[in-house]
Amino acid sequence: MEGKTRTPVIIDTDPGVDDTLAILLALTSPELEILAYIVSFGNTDVRAAYANIYKLYQAIGRHIALHPEDEARFPNFSPTVPPLLAVGPDGPLEGGRHYAQYFHGLDGLSDITERHPDLNADLGSSSFCHNFEQVNESGVEVALRLIESRPARSITYMALGPMTNLAQLVRQHRKTVVDKIGRVIAMAGALDVPGNTTPVAEFNIFADPFAARELLVPTGLASGFPLERLILVPLDITTIHELPFPYYCQKVDPTLESTANPSNADGKSPVVHFTSSVFERTRELAISFGKDVLELHDIVAIWCAIENPPEINSVHGLPVMSPGWTVVERTFDIERTGEITRGMFVIDRRDENTAAAEVQAQLDLRQLGHGLLESATLPARVDIEESALSVGGDEVRLQAVSGQRKGVACLVETPGPSVLLQLLMSRVWGIQ
Repeated sequence: MEGKTRTPVIIDTDPGVDDTLAILLALTSPELEILAYIVSFGNTDVRAAYANIYKLYQAIGRHIALHPEDEARFPNFSPTVPPLLAVGPDGPLEGGRHYAQYFHGLDGLSDITERHPDLNADLGSSSFCHNFEQVNESGVEVALRLIESRPARSITYMALGPMTNLAQLVRQHRKTVVDKIGRVIAMAGALDVPGNTTPVAEFNIFADPFAARELLVPTGLASGFPLERLILVPLDITTIHELPFPYYCQKVDPTLESTANPSNADGKSPVVHFTSSVFERTRELAISFGKDVLELHDIVAIWCAIENPPEINSVHGLPVMSPGWTVVERTFDIERTGEITRGMFVIDRRDENTAAAEVQAQLDLRQLGHGLLESATLPARVDIEESALSVGGDEVRLQAVSGQRKGVACLVETPGPSVLLQLLMSRVWGIQ
């Protein structure tokens, strides 16, 4: 990336299966500079999630030791300035903890701790000191230090898990965040599609709806948060981006089967052995849910950061997007305490036809078609000043609806699932 500016990112993560693959993509992406990992509860408990960073780095280190010709494929693995590794929140702002261990396993990586002890890593080892710097500061302290130390509006904060740490950061240091954060990209929520944890809730919102509401709903405690610098990446767009396991078998590892026939390190590169070991149980669960694929939720968010760096001079309006990327302004509230609706995005759909038709007309005008975008069009809001969408760097501003409430920029279009799949294949596994 000579002569090009890299996007500095703070990765706030709860390393489960797709988070770990997302971090792998970040480590292989020269467009990014990883400043820190803030590891929180979520897919599993914070201690297991923390250990997964070590397991991932150990696999890459073993790979490079055996295949030194591949070192250039991992430009963020041994940087001049190692990223910080900090422990983030171990629970939500309010209420009890909820984990996604039913899918990600007790260790967050499909229980490879028991099934593949060769992939376990020593958290006290000094062999990782050149790859990342373990610190005793809290996630909030680390994020604050980095945001203050870098040029204003330059850092992208990646929220790949519950939004607890980011909400705490805004609560404690609102002015610094408002003045200096460059962009926030959050993989969270379900607008017009079912949830993946309950019928109505996506997991990251379900795990801490209090934090999400403070950040995403202007009536929340953190209503001063600069929503014009936030991109929400919901299930509506991530679910269609998939890694088909038969395709992985064809291109990467033909021996991938199930936990009944665990991956054998012999004859495989360490990175392939690592990912196949993680995918064994994941594939079994995916098939039981009716699809032989891994949905690339957090991977889409990292891809968005790669392709859409912060706008240093932007002060208002929707985020400016690169060609092929589109965001639509949406408004909603978030249910926090409902017995069966915790984490639900509540959207006012009482008179949706007019607003939906306006947005779809603009999409048609720009030849963006229907399908996914039609399902994600803007519903009527009784309390919105105006609606908008940002398409490949251009903002389309529509007629106003009465009121003052501001919406959230929600990703509704990427360059396409096949483009992301090829990017993953070439960068993570070296398959052209």
